[in-house]
Amino acid sequence: MQDLLKSHFDMFARYNTWANARLYDAAGALPDADYRADRGAFFKSVHGTLNHLLVTDRVWMHRCTGEGTPPERLDTIVFDTFAELDAERREEDSRIERYVTALTPQALAGTISYKRVTTPELFTQPLMPALAHWFNHQTHHRGQAHALLTSLTGRAPELDLLFFQRLALTGGA
Repeated sequence: MQDLLKSHFDMFARYNTWANARLYDAAGALPDADYRADRGAFFKSVHGTLNHLLVTDRVWMHRCTGEGTPPERLDTIVFDTFAELDAERREEDSRIERYVTALTPQALAGTISYKRVTTPELFTQPLMPALAHWFNHQTHHRGQAHALLTSLTGRAPELDLLFFQRLALTGGA
């Protein structure tokens, strides 16, 4: 069972990298005014939403590894230019993938302890449910960015996990 869970999380790490690359390729084609326009999303714009995803990935990587300094606010704009954000996104995805795929089944069965960005309380929880939340959170906000792209351009890239899994079976992902 542990090997099955290990391969499940490894797949989510690869899917995360793939989905973010597709999303960023589409966002990079937007005119800057559209990319930054407040479209009423929780983090206002495509730019704000993509920054939030990077912020929270850095928060979770810090919680899991103790490395780095996470931003103090969830709405932090860590990079103002798309080019910088894109480069850092790709590096962070590589970092996430390396971290997750290096986890042993025993490490996956362990716990993590951390403080939330918004409160000083210390939380300890099993790692696997934390990873499940983390990957689900990424999908949630990618969905928001996807909706913004669709409203701006009339189309957005296919990001479904099932689509990724089918591509992976044929070597296309």
